[in-house]
Amino acid sequence: MTSVSRKARALAAVALPVTAALVLAGCSSDSGDGGGSDGSSIIVGTTDKVTFLDPAGSYDNGSFAVMNQVFPFLMNSKPGTADVEPDIAESAEFTGDSDYTVTLKSGLKFANGHDLTSSDVKFSFDRQLAIADENGPSYLLANIDSIDTPDDTTVVFHLKNGNDQTFPQVLSSPAGPIVDEEVFSADSVTSDDDIVKGEAFAGPYTITNYKFNELVTFAPNADYDGILGAPENSDVTLKYYADSSNLKLDVQEGNIDVAYRSLSATDIADLRSQDSVKVVDGPGGEIRYIVFNFDTMPFGAKTPEADAAKALAVRQAMADVVDRAEIATQVYKDTYTPLYSYVPQGLTGATEVLKDLYGDGSGGPDADKAKATLDAAGVSTPVEINLQYNPDHYGESSADEYALVKDQLESSGLFTVNLGSTEWTQYSKDRTSDLYPVYQLGWFPDYSDADNYLTPFFATDNFLVNHYSDSAVDQEIVQQQTEVDADARTALLEDIQAKVAAQLSTLPLLQGAQTAIVGKDVSGATLDGSFKFRFGTLTKG
Repeated sequence: MTSVSRKARALAAVALPVTAALVLAGCSSDSGDGGGSDGSSIIVGTTDKVTFLDPAGSYDNGSFAVMNQVFPFLMNSKPGTADVEPDIAESAEFTGDSDYTVTLKSGLKFANGHDLTSSDVKFSFDRQLAIADENGPSYLLANIDSIDTPDDTTVVFHLKNGNDQTFPQVLSSPAGPIVDEEVFSADSVTSDDDIVKGEAFAGPYTITNYKFNELVTFAPNADYDGILGAPENSDVTLKYYADSSNLKLDVQEGNIDVAYRSLSATDIADLRSQDSVKVVDGPGGEIRYIVFNFDTMPFGAKTPEADAAKALAVRQAMADVVDRAEIATQVYKDTYTPLYSYVPQGLTGATEVLKDLYGDGSGGPDADKAKATLDAAGVSTPVEINLQYNPDHYGESSADEYALVKDQLESSGLFTVNLGSTEWTQYSKDRTSDLYPVYQLGWFPDYSDADNYLTPFFATDNFLVNHYSDSAVDQEIVQQQTEVDADARTALLEDIQAKVAAQLSTLPLLQGAQTAIVGKDVSGATLDGSFKFRFGTLTKG
C-alpha cells in the first residue's frame, strides 16, 4: 500500500476478476466468546504512524488503519472475509461493459449532520484524481474515465477499459473512502485538524480526540449505515508508541488491550509463551523489498557515470549475493519466509523466477556469479551503495535486517555499503524526491490479487517513482487486468514477473503474515484476507 503517477494512472488501475486469487482470504481470529455489546472501552497500541487522515494524501498502513474506522466505503468486506459487497451502497453492479452503477442507501449522513449523497461520492473520486499526490493512492483509480450522478443516490462510473472485474475491490481500497465535500478541499490535501474539527466522518466511528501520532479516541457513530454494523465496544483509544519494546511491555502487563503492528519476531515469540496474552495470526500478504532508483543508483541515468548496462549488472550482482533465508531466520525467526518473485506465494500467478535467475539457482547466494556479472559489464569493485532504510514504519527489526543486508553485500568483497536511516514521516517524502539511490520499502496489499503487486510497482510512472518504465510490461499489465480467461491471465502474470525479474526494478526479500497480540479477556480480533483490522468487533470482559 503506497502511490503512482500520470501515465500509469492512465494505463494502470484497470483490474482483475474479483474471484481470482482470493486464496489469502481465509481468516484467523482469537477464540474468545465471540464478543458482545458490553460497553467495554478498548485500548489499541501501535508503532505505525499517520501521514495524513486525508485519503488523497497518504497510502500507508498507519493512515489507513484510522481511515478504516471513520470513513465509509461504497464497497467493503465484513470481518472474516476478503469478499467485497455494498457497504453504504444499496447495490453495485455493472450495467454495461464499461459502466459500473452504484445506488446509495437513502438518508445517509456524516457525523456533522451533512447529507451524504452521490455528489460527495463523485467529489471523493474526482479530487483523488485531481490532487494525484505522489504519496496518495490515486493510481488505483486510473481506469475511471468519468463519473455521472443522475440523482442524489445514483453514481455511474464510466470506465476506460471494460471487463474490469476488480473495480469493486478498488472501491474498497485506500482510494475508496467517501469524504464530505463541505469539509474537504477539491484540489489539495486537507489537514487533519480541519477533518477532525469538521466531524467529516460517516464510518462506524467518529474521532473525538486527536493528537497527531500520539493518541486517537474513537466513539461509535450512530449515523453509520453500512455492512460493518454498530461497534461492539463503547469506545476505542489508539495509542502510538515510538519503541516496540514499550508496546510489548504494555500489552503483556495489561496496560493496553491490543498490540497491532509492529512487534519484533523475538517479542512475538516471547509473548506466545505468556499466559497473560493471546497471539492472533492471520493470512499474509505483506512483502519486504529493496527499491532501485534508476536515475540515482550507481551508473543511473542522471549520474556522471551513467551506463544502463552497468547499472543492471549492479542490480543483478546484488540479487546474486543477498541471502533471504539468512535474513528470515536470523532476524525474523522465520516469521517471514524468503520471497523469490514479485507476487507472494499463495496468490494465483505467483512464480519463483528470481530463484532461477540469480544466486546459486536454489535460493542461496553466489558471490562468484555476482563477480562474473560485474566483470562482464566492466564494473570496477567494490561498488559503493548508498542504502537507506526506515527504522519505525516497518518495525524495529528493520535495523537488524539492513545491517545484515549490508554485511552480506560487503562480505562478498564486491560492495561497500553506506547505510542510513530516516523516520517515516520524512522518509515517505524523501524517497519520492530522488534522495535515496537504493532504499527499503514494504507493501501491504490493497486487495488480495496478483495485480496489486504488479501495477503499483511496474507500470510507467509507478508509485515507487523510481523512473522504471517498460512499454512491453505496460502493455501486459493492461492485458492481464482485462483478461477474463483465468489460464490466459495467469500466463500474462507469469510473463510480467519474468520480464521484471530480468530488469530488477526492485529486489524482493521476504513475505510475512499478520499478527496481533490481545489480552486474555479480549475477543473479536480478526485478521483476514481483506488486510483491514476492524476496531468495531473488539470487546473485553
